[in-house]
Amino acid sequence: MRALSIAATGMSAQQMRVEVISNNLANMSTTGYDPRRAEFADLHYQQVTRPGTINASDGTVLPTGVQLGLGVRPASVTVNLSQGALSATGGDLDVAIEGRGYLEVTLPDGNPAYTRDGALKRNGDGLIVTSDGFEVAPGIVIPDDARSLSINAQGEVYAYFQNEVQPQLLGQLTLTIFPNEKGLEAIGSNLFAETEASGGPIAGVPGDEGYGTVRQGYLEESTVDPVREITELIQAQRGYELNSKVISAADQMLAATTQVR
Repeated sequence: MRALSIAATGMSAQQMRVEVISNNLANMSTTGYDPRRAEFADLHYQQVTRPGTINASDGTVLPTGVQLGLGVRPASVTVNLSQGALSATGGDLDVAIEGRGYLEVTLPDGNPAYTRDGALKRNGDGLIVTSDGFEVAPGIVIPDDARSLSINAQGEVYAYFQNEVQPQLLGQLTLTIFPNEKGLEAIGSNLFAETEASGGPIAGVPGDEGYGTVRQGYLEESTVDPVREITELIQAQRGYELNSKVISAADQMLAATTQVR
């Protein structure tokens, strides 16, 4: 009774789909979050009779054959990359990226990571860091006596001081792009790590060709569409229920078989 194992793979697939949807809904307010989508592929087939098999002495061949599928398997969980809406915050260190690119940060172990979460902060040493305290490349330090900050579209960070008309250039934020951004590994806290699938990082200046620009005083909102997620949640729930009914039907058929006298 292959239906039992086939339906079990279907239930497992729909359960995984629900888990992906629930993560999307949980992050509908996460800065710069892009929703994920579970993708599936059919399992291998049992070739009872292969298509094209010779069926008679005159050379007649079977046009289709008999191929029995053995279920479904997870193929990938891919991210839907898109530009989120910009929400005005007015914060001096809040920056949104319009277009392609990630901010590079340095993890405690010294390895780089990448993020589109522009809710930046200033630590006790004046260094620009993320909300988790990770240094943002290229390591810009804000002087203690700086009165205010200004960040232009090219990522240049200027500081204004008391009794000085002209601002002082502190440094320039850079952006990093990848040949295949969907191949980045999500490591949590809005951070991504380079993988072989993503290709190597390509650093550049905001506003250059192929790179986005920086908007001060804004944050990029999540691109999760709650209506679409709820619709897919209902579909996944119905798929799970239908596969469970297949298991019930197969169980009844096995019970009838054992009761044959």
